[in-house]
Amino acid sequence: MSNKCSLCGRSTQSSAFEAPGEHAFCSSGCHDVYTTLGATDSLDDSQDTSKSEEAQEGDDLLDSDGSETFLRIDGMYSATCEAYLESLAESQPGVTAAEASYVTETIRIDHDPKTVSKDTLRDALSTLGYTAYLRDDASTEADTAGGTTRRSREMGGIRKRRDDQLLGMRYSVGFLFGAFLLVPYVAILYPAQLASIFDWQALAIFEGAFRLDSQGAFVFLRLYFVMTGIILVFTGLPVLRGAYISLKMRRPNTDLLVAITAVSAYLYSTAAVILGQNDIFYDLAIVVTAAVTAMVFYESSIKQRALDRLTELTISQVERARTYDSDGTTQDVRVGDLEAGDVVLVRQGERVPVDGELVEDSCTVDEAIVTGESLPVLKRAGDDVIGGSIVTDGAALVRVGPDVTSSIDRITTAVWDLQSATHGVQRHADQLASYAVFLVAGAAVAVGSVGALALGMGLADVVLLTLLILLAGSPWALGLATPLSVAKSLSSALRHGIIIFDETVFERLRDVDIVVFDKTGTLTTGEMEVIEADAPPELLDAVAALEERASHPAANAIVTAFADRDGGDDTEDQSDSADNAVGTEGVGQIREFTNHRSGIEGVIGDMSYLVGNLDLFVEQGWTVDDDIRSRVADAQGFGQLPVVIGRDGAAEGLIVVGDEPRDGWDDTVSRLGERGTEVVVLTGDDEEATDFFKRHDAVTHVFATVPPEGKTATIRRLKSDGQVAMVGDGTNDAPALAAADLGISLGGGTALAADAADIAIVDNDIRSVETAFDLAGAARRRVKQNNLLAFSYNGIALAALAVGFFNPLTAAAAVIASGGLLAVNTRRKLLG
Repeated sequence: MSNKCSLCGRSTQSSAFEAPGEHAFCSSGCHDVYTTLGATDSLDDSQDTSKSEEAQEGDDLLDSDGSETFLRIDGMYSATCEAYLESLAESQPGVTAAEASYVTETIRIDHDPKTVSKDTLRDALSTLGYTAYLRDDASTEADTAGGTTRRSREMGGIRKRRDDQLLGMRYSVGFLFGAFLLVPYVAILYPAQLASIFDWQALAIFEGAFRLDSQGAFVFLRLYFVMTGIILVFTGLPVLRGAYISLKMRRPNTDLLVAITAVSAYLYSTAAVILGQNDIFYDLAIVVTAAVTAMVFYESSIKQRALDRLTELTISQVERARTYDSDGTTQDVRVGDLEAGDVVLVRQGERVPVDGELVEDSCTVDEAIVTGESLPVLKRAGDDVIGGSIVTDGAALVRVGPDVTSSIDRITTAVWDLQSATHGVQRHADQLASYAVFLVAGAAVAVGSVGALALGMGLADVVLLTLLILLAGSPWALGLATPLSVAKSLSSALRHGIIIFDETVFERLRDVDIVVFDKTGTLTTGEMEVIEADAPPELLDAVAALEERASHPAANAIVTAFADRDGGDDTEDQSDSADNAVGTEGVGQIREFTNHRSGIEGVIGDMSYLVGNLDLFVEQGWTVDDDIRSRVADAQGFGQLPVVIGRDGAAEGLIVVGDEPRDGWDDTVSRLGERGTEVVVLTGDDEEATDFFKRHDAVTHVFATVPPEGKTATIRRLKSDGQVAMVGDGTNDAPALAAADLGISLGGGTALAADAADIAIVDNDIRSVETAFDLAGAARRRVKQNNLLAFSYNGIALAALAVGFFNPLTAAAAVIASGGLLAVNTRRKLLG
């Protein structure tokens, strides 16, 4: 039998779980997933089922002399960008594969470091407005992969502000210069066009004022040719870059439509002035370029607001460690300087920097951030300690393991690998653009050919007619509608406390078939508290006094509830017995105290006390009546921790400690079920803590005791049945969040969970998950409406062209009409 888990690829050598048959599993949770959902590729066999064939073929190289480099790319915003950067990376010598994701602004490159270095790859991808950064160079102070993730997000936010400032400057230049250049149009050219169309004598003076003789044409051409060219190139550079890349990759997008209109208007106007005509469309080139850049800037500013709103409430990585010498002296060092065999001191409340082994004594650690287990775990000398876990009671001397790594490091690397393979979807407007470009270009060529051959037009007239069709027929307003729709949708989400960084999230959210919820900290509050207490007041006082010395998982909750109480209790959820607790001041001196793995034992005065689970009472031979046994079973069935308390050989009461379900979880799960969405609960917690959720009609599957690698493997298996969204809050959820088609993190979650997710909920209201689905539906309706309204420009322009009245005035009217309709429709509330 293999020594690796058949589901997730983890080692089974240290696992106490045994399953019959030829397959091995690291936990009962992986076994349940495998038997319920069927087999899936292990993490060891394939780091990611979405990895490209080229990446799979490059695995042999990576196993020997290869390297895997992660770059953050600023400036990616479309599927076209992904394709371009992947092709650019793969063109470098020594590169075997590349996976880019504009959703996470990440690219993973598999390469031979002897042939091409990381710095060379970074420089090669910093081109055409893209800026590449090594993710592990985000900060010189970041010594761990996990620390780098946090620094990378901070640095990314700073760089995005800088890029937004540059984009804002481009817009400002376009607006100021454009306003200056449009004055002659409003003052002279538009009235002249009215005079020529309607033959109004009152406006004839304007028509005469705008006749372009040779000298006037030269001055006008020199001024507008240069100034409009500056606006087109400087202000419209992001759009022109997108158009160039779309042509290079043969994937037309809205940038190409905008560029066709603006450039055609510029070329047509230049040719018209040279030929002495007064139907010049420099104004159209100016307005289109400035308007689209303004909307892109607006969209980017909304995304920056979302990024600023997200705060890292929990830092799960450690950058410094405290080494402990045999003579008792300590020294503060960087985690990167630790070596195998070093002993580090971790004080109460601190995080363990790296994986290792507890050297002496005992302590209690909270491993929820890595394992998902809601209860703290008692560790004794010789036990393994997970890097990233928190020492909640006592202090720990940890001997560094042979790999000098943290579980957080491995989780972070897995997140990066999964993120780089999460391709974004093509915008709906870009899909329309792929058809519109061929239609408009075909029409221009066809009409130009007809004009040249059938009507005997000269070359100059054919060129002008072709350009006229391009600037009138290209639906450039799709480039205006898309960022406007996106900005409104993201802004509406932000007002509901939902942070979304990528507009394609709405599209992916609408396609979700399965929603997977983590339990601890997601469906529940993640905080242990006393839910019920039934025991004599004096017994509760004694128990609280003993628990102040304890490392029992529920000790803090019990001490908080009963120690130093004066008879009144402001916690309405506790029983009458708990309300009558009189405090611990009258409790006698503790003469003896013993810490058991599943409880505590002590002697106060002449009386002995025992506090712990039912098994501890059986082991110690204490009497437990059937009523208490029955209530213990009931509490376990609701996912709560029953703590039996007794004195002098007999159990006398029960304290129930639990991780309370979040408000609104029932309604959220029920409404998802009403949508026809499958709901799965996936947790590293034990089975007893999940029984409560199994009883819910809308819950399809509940999988407990599943490790982080198993969660990722489960997500992959579920993805074969449909689109999967994962909702979690902890670092242990991060790989699963990244592996899912859509990741959602709650506001109380860790930085790594937020980094891996596509949606971050700023508060801990789980009802926001349902709100996100509602927003996705409303956003789709708004996008369709705006895309339809964007064609109003072409409706007016083409109609005017057909009857021979297309000129700068009618073009301006078309722009005002389409822009006004888009603005009015977008201002409507997305949700009531």
